[in-house]
This record gives sequence, structure tokens and C-alpha cells, in this order.
Amino acid sequence: MTIQMLRLMRNALFAIALIAPGIQAAEGKGPRKTLTIGISQFPASFHPLIESMLAKSYILAMTLRPLTIYDAKWKLVCLLCTQLPTFENGLAKKVELGKGKTGVELTYTIHPKATWGDGTPVTTKDFIFTWKVGKHPLSAVGAVELFRRILKIVPNGPKSFTLTYDRVTFNYNEMSGLMPLPAHLEAGPFKRPRDYKDLTTYNTNPTNSGLYFGPYRISQLVRGAYVVLERNPTWYGKKPFFQRIVVQVIPNGASLEANLLAGGIDYIAGELGVTVDQALSMQQRFGSQFKFVYKPGLIYEHIDLNLKHVALRDIRVRQALIYAIDRQKISKALYAGRQKVADSMIHPLDPHFAKGIKTYRYNPRKAAALLDAAGWKLKGRWRHKDGRRLRITIMTTARDRARELVEQILQSYWRDIGIDARIRNQQARVFFGVTVSERKFPAMAMFAWLSAPGSVPRSTLHSSMIPSKENNFRGQNYTGFVDKEMDKLIDQAEVALDAEKRRRIFRRIQEIYVTKLPVIPLYYRAAPFVLPKWLHGVVPTGHQYSSTNWVEHWYAK
Repeated sequence: MTIQMLRLMRNALFAIALIAPGIQAAEGKGPRKTLTIGISQFPASFHPLIESMLAKSYILAMTLRPLTIYDAKWKLVCLLCTQLPTFENGLAKKVELGKGKTGVELTYTIHPKATWGDGTPVTTKDFIFTWKVGKHPLSAVGAVELFRRILKIVPNGPKSFTLTYDRVTFNYNEMSGLMPLPAHLEAGPFKRPRDYKDLTTYNTNPTNSGLYFGPYRISQLVRGAYVVLERNPTWYGKKPFFQRIVVQVIPNGASLEANLLAGGIDYIAGELGVTVDQALSMQQRFGSQFKFVYKPGLIYEHIDLNLKHVALRDIRVRQALIYAIDRQKISKALYAGRQKVADSMIHPLDPHFAKGIKTYRYNPRKAAALLDAAGWKLKGRWRHKDGRRLRITIMTTARDRARELVEQILQSYWRDIGIDARIRNQQARVFFGVTVSERKFPAMAMFAWLSAPGSVPRSTLHSSMIPSKENNFRGQNYTGFVDKEMDKLIDQAEVALDAEKRRRIFRRIQEIYVTKLPVIPLYYRAAPFVLPKWLHGVVPTGHQYSSTNWVEHWYAK
């Protein structure tokens, strides 16, 4: 390893900003009415079904509620529905679809008091409209497979409906992706489906109260800077303690810390705030003044590889890239070992995690041999083939100190084996909103995926999920990975009702993943929550559904 790399690692734990002396309360004396949260990214869009971005789901969880959700105990529960359909309670029934196929009918009842912020009730019509939007080939909705599989939705009244799903899956009653859209506001923009992504009211008028039915609604925002949420008077659940929540976007981790210490923000979101190394440093210095919680969960940092790249099409090159980096040393030096090296896309806490699959430990000699075998020979400092230098571009979210530091370390490792790696980063809303979602990154995109317990990786690994101009960039298989066996296994996994059979299928899915490497897994992330002593009720979940889904239970004391 180079001296430069060692210096980068050594300095990582000490790279903090100058901070204001003392810690000031955000509101002074009297009851707290406002909570100010610091996060590191601003959403590219506020539409709940278009584009996948943690910043968006974190904020929208305070304004909307899905039908079903996994709670902090990783149990599937109702949020917007009144009772979870099961075969046992009769709200779920198997149904013959013809040609030997069996589906399932699921009956959901919407909370009787659920009402959009403008006073319009949340009804079955909203769900039928949402289904039509989701299944339209040009709507740009991400979770396209869910809407394809819903064959019909039959109203049982204004607050109840029965949907027919085209197969019986092991998680048949999980419908978190069926987030209702307000038909009375969105029907107009959807008249032009190809342009709906831009015309939706969530983008043109995101402070319209009729877009939200959760405990809060968005009342103000400045793109790239902050979002103000006010109590929603039509909310049907427990009255939130805080009258107002301000989500302040501070892209730099050191600036998040400085703002917390100076009293500019009250709380750094664990889901999207400082990194583990920075939290550990803060805890050493300010452990008596804040609460620190490190929540391991179903989130892994990785690098998506664009398999159209001339070099990355070769499996040997992809394997060389991962053999060339000492991920164990990076984890130990930057995160004190709290973020374990990821060997696949499935976390050890997940019930489908497979032990004993192929792993890649640091082996620069093997990396060099693989590149030689692939025809990329050293000529001077760099490797060349057919007169072309082996050059790759790595991209991630700009001003993310931890990711940018990791990029530099990776760049140094790859330089040691003759690969010319270039760094080119972008603001998060551009990176996720366009570059990643439209597969415009030339070689590598570094970011994190979150999942729910037991999730099937269809959207990221099935060949039908590759975004393209023809499908208006629907799907999340950003690498362009195509593998017939993987497609077949994913299809089988969803309908494997026997848990042991499902584990065997998931094991093979992970074996293909680590062998063919469409993605370079880096490490499983832990979410560091830095909370003020007076804030209570925040419960980290450890999966893709953030703590803000239960924001009405937060309070100051």
C-alpha cells in the first residue's frame, strides 16, 4: 500500500471541522415546539413512487403512510390499513387464475379517518388510480413489478378494496409499495404519462397540502437547502408532539457536526447523517451531552458497475478490482471495525443470508494475474489492451466526506495494479435523479442499498429491471446485469413458500452474485444516531423503513 493511502486512512479519524464553542439549545426556555433535523442530502423528487432516494423516503415518511410496513421488531404490520390480510383471518384467499396458475385475493380496509391535507378523504379511488399510474409503461414509477402483478382492484366501498395478485408469494400480504396517490390532484398531470415525472404535483407544487395525509405536511421548502413540515390537521392518528419539524440539508459531515454543536440543528438523522467514524470521534468528545446509538441493519455500501464498459464486461477485470482492495483494512481504519466487510448484497442479520459462500480477500498478486489473463498488460505505469489504457471513472455523492475518502483509497489501490481510476462526483439529487437512474455513469457508481427483511432482489438483479429510454427508465438494475439462471431463481424465490427451499434458492442467488460480480460489495453499514438528551421516542429500525414512520411518537422531555 502506498504512503499516500496510509496517510489518508490515518487522517480519516481526525478530519473534523472547527466548531463553535459550547452547545446551545435550539429553542431556549419553554416547551419545545420545533425540532430541527440535519440530513446530508436533498431529494431529487418528492413523488413517493418515482426514483429511489433515502432522503425522500425519510421526509415523506412523516407525511404519508404505506398500507403495510415492517416495524422496528421486523414484523409486518398495518399502518394505513386497519387489519393485515392473512389466510387465517379470511382476508386473504387463494384464487385460480386459469392455465394452472394460482393467485391471491387480498382485502384491505383503509383507516376510516384517513384524509388528505386539503380535506379530501383517502379512498379506494386513490388506490385504483395509483395502480393505473404504476402499471403504465411510461409513468417512470420504479417498483414496476408490483403494479404489473396486481391484476385488478375491485372496490368494496369508499374505504375498502380487494386486489388480485397474480401469484402466491411467501410475503403475499406485504404491500408497502402500494403508496396511494391523490387522484383528485394527480389525474390531470397523468394525462401525459411520458411527461408525468415532470408534471406531477409533487414536483410542481410540493407544498400543496392535498398531497399528504400523514402526521405532517410539507409547508415550505428551498430545494437543496431545507424542508419545513407542519402538523397536518387532518391526521387520523396520535397528535404529534412537535408543531413543526425542519429538515436542514447539510451535505458535509463536518458541517453537520458543527451545526449540532452550535445549536443550529437539534438532531443528526441516523439514517442519513454523519458516518460511523465521525460519530465515534464525537462520542469521545461529547458523549456526556448526546445520546449515541449505532444501529446495524439491512444496508450495504457497494459500487454498481456499468457492464457496458469495455473492460468491465470481463468478469476477470471485475474480480481483479475487488481482489485489489483491502476492504478489511478500510473498515478497521475508517470505522473502527463497526462496518463489517460485505461479501454479498444480503446482510448477515437477514433470514436469507448464506454462510460459506465465496469471499474476496485482499490479494493484489491475484488481481494482477487476472488482468494479465484478460489481456490488460502493464506498459509503464498503466495497463493497456488494443492500444487502450485501462481507465475507469468512479462516481458518488459530492461533499460526502466518508465516500470521497473511500474513493481516494480505492483509487490508490487500483493505481498500484496499473488501473487509472478517475473520480467525478455530483450533487446527490443529480447523481440519483439522473446519472444513476438513467444509467449515465460511465463505469462505477458508489452508493448504498437498503432493504426490508427477506427482500427478493428482483429490482436490482433481474434482467427485466434494466432502466432504458424505451421503458422511461423504470427499474433499478443499473448495472445492466443479465443472467438467465439469476432471473429464474428470483422468480422461484418469490413463490417458494417453504422456508428451507427458499433459503437454498437464496444461497444460489448469492453464489451467482459473488461469482459474476455485477456489483462490488464494500461493507454493511451501521447507522449512527446522534440524539439530544431531551429527545425521546426515536426507534431505529435497521431496515429500509426509517424511524420517521413513527414520528408522532417522538417527544421532548
